[in-house]
Amino acid sequence: MKPPYLARFLVPRLPFFYGWVVLGCVCLAGFARQGPAVAVLSIFLVPMTTEFGWSRMAIAGAVSGGGLLAAFFSPLIGPVLDRRGARLILCLAVLGTGLATMALSLVHSLAVFYLLFCFARLIWAGPFELGLYGALNNWFIARRAVAASIATLAQTSGLVALPLIAQYAMLGGNWRDGWVAVGATVLIVGFVPTFLLLVRTPEDVGLVPDRRPGTGAATAPVAEPRFSRAAAMRTPAFWLLSLYTMLVYPVQAGVSLHQAAHLIERGLPPTAAATVIAVFSAMTALSGFGIGFLPRRWPVRYGLLAAALAMSGGAFALIAVDTLAGACAAGGLFGLGVGGILTLLPVAWADYFGRESFGAIRGAALSVQVAAQAIGPVLSGALRDWSGTYTDSLLVFGCLAALAMGAALAARPAQAP
Repeated sequence: MKPPYLARFLVPRLPFFYGWVVLGCVCLAGFARQGPAVAVLSIFLVPMTTEFGWSRMAIAGAVSGGGLLAAFFSPLIGPVLDRRGARLILCLAVLGTGLATMALSLVHSLAVFYLLFCFARLIWAGPFELGLYGALNNWFIARRAVAASIATLAQTSGLVALPLIAQYAMLGGNWRDGWVAVGATVLIVGFVPTFLLLVRTPEDVGLVPDRRPGTGAATAPVAEPRFSRAAAMRTPAFWLLSLYTMLVYPVQAGVSLHQAAHLIERGLPPTAAATVIAVFSAMTALSGFGIGFLPRRWPVRYGLLAAALAMSGGAFALIAVDTLAGACAAGGLFGLGVGGILTLLPVAWADYFGRESFGAIRGAALSVQVAAQAIGPVLSGALRDWSGTYTDSLLVFGCLAALAMGAALAARPAQAP
């Protein structure tokens, strides 16, 4: 696909590497991605179930339904990303997310809620995940972890801002205003920069990854592995990273969605629960940003191990919280782990298998991720409806994250074919 005119105009005139402009587009699209995030939906959980009488499991089912759809479509989207680039995918993703979340303000039945929210979650879990990191990994190799940490910071800033935007829009008592505010924010922030400035690869505009040709001590491209999807799937690393993903993502999605409802049931007021979610999101951002600046010589699997440890500790700590300070500490610890997996897993897939077939490889692995995310909210909602509290689900999630530590430690880079 031909690069947009504005990008072709700017590339030879900018005094810095155009990859940073691409990273800026990724950051804004990543912020907009969070419209249907589980942390945002958690703000609507109590008012919507109160008005309609829906169960928590019914709400969680929409998250899972969208994830299952993404599990089916992601392997099909990945090869399209490799051929056409991220610009088309991300533009359509922002438009679809913004319109779907605004339309949620018109919901009067569970069926319509499922239709709209499953569609938004499909986009969130599939096209956004592939498009954001496909663009980033094409433009950065040596600086990939730093770029990923900045992109994670932008995405988690959306997790901080959008629940607060929704909460303040709902102060008059109408949750429908919250969805309008979320959808409008998604469209305003995400679409225009992506449409006007995003370029598929540096080679499309005469550049190389990480820098402009002729700058620095070396001008040759940084060496990287080159795996096809079939070759990647024959390596132990592919399946160990997939196992780690399968263990941590039910924890991430299940705890995130039901966090506010759990805290309200523990006696915290709704505004305090929203504050805890903001702290959780802020610590996610801090962890995701900081971890990208660790020395690249450190094995990425050690960071994945530390992230799983923090998620396990946070899930266990949330069980008995009854004060705002304790809830912030537990939510913050859990957020540290979530920030780690959000930054490091996309880096690990690109570092282990290269960027040539990143979309196809990541699309196959993404089926595991989004299916795991789909299981978490339903499992948590079902256990809560069965027992009357979230204690059992938090115990299960703490144990799953602990098991993921072993998978992380064993996931060594694959030998290039």
